[in-house]
Amino acid sequence: MEKSAYKLHDIVEMKKPHPCGENRWQIIRLGMDIRIKCTGCDHSVMIPRRKFESKLKKVLVSAEEA
Repeated sequence: MEKSAYKLHDIVEMKKPHPCGENRWQIIRLGMDIRIKCTGCDHSVMIPRRKFESKLKKVLVSAEEA
């Protein structure tokens, strides 16, 4: 099993931007489903892990760096 490149409270960039125009999301819950929160308008979305991993573009800010 491959270790994931993302952790709780990381700021990530998704392939498609949120309708508010922001493309930075903060991971606020990890599990079978992952909850992410838009850093622009604070809207949160819960999506299955497999779908999240396919739509993830890159990790912008690691929680360990902040």
